[in-house]
Amino acid sequence: MNPSRKELVLIPVDEAAIEGLLELPANAQGIVLFAHGSGSSRHSPRNNRVARVLHEAGIGTLLLDLLTVAEDLDYQTRFDIDLLTRRLLVATCWVRLQASTRHLAIGYFGASTGAAAALQAAAAWGKEIQAVVSRGGRPDLAGSHDLAEVKSPTLLLVGSRDQEVLELNREAYEQLQCSKELSIIAGATHLFEEAGTLEQVASQASVWFSRYLKAAPAG
Repeated sequence: MNPSRKELVLIPVDEAAIEGLLELPANAQGIVLFAHGSGSSRHSPRNNRVARVLHEAGIGTLLLDLLTVAEDLDYQTRFDIDLLTRRLLVATCWVRLQASTRHLAIGYFGASTGAAAALQAAAAWGKEIQAVVSRGGRPDLAGSHDLAEVKSPTLLLVGSRDQEVLELNREAYEQLQCSKELSIIAGATHLFEEAGTLEQVASQASVWFSRYLKAAPAG
């Protein structure tokens, strides 16, 4: 029985380092890298609540700060999708090199602009990223080319009252050529602050990742 593990990690990028909170439940079946949105961080209470539900399902998580503290103070940098994607790709390489995680199936969970980075990174990795979930995300910012290249089964979660983002998700959904689902959370606004709505997000994300994250056979 493998013990559970929780630690703060530093991942070298661009002559600096980004922080991540790595948590692995006992005998994890996979790991989900969280790409946070603009102005958010690994301390996001919403993403942490989703991560806890994934842990209960036996899925590990790496909650990432894709920007350094100084970079996050620059509003424009928060919307630099290419930069966020590059950082997520580096973090994915790091996960694939660590003894504790290299055997795990990998998925992405993206929120806000982080969803675009998750989809661009998934397009780059191909089938090595086994599932993607977007919460109130901006998948449209990934661009038509990368959306069409995504091979990973993708779940888009959007609040019914987040009308502008919902329309952008519908447009991005049509451009995805992979296994996909658009789930509209009734009564939810952009931050899923309404009673029970974030729980629905966490539950649906857990089911999606449990379905698709399958570790490669040993040997």
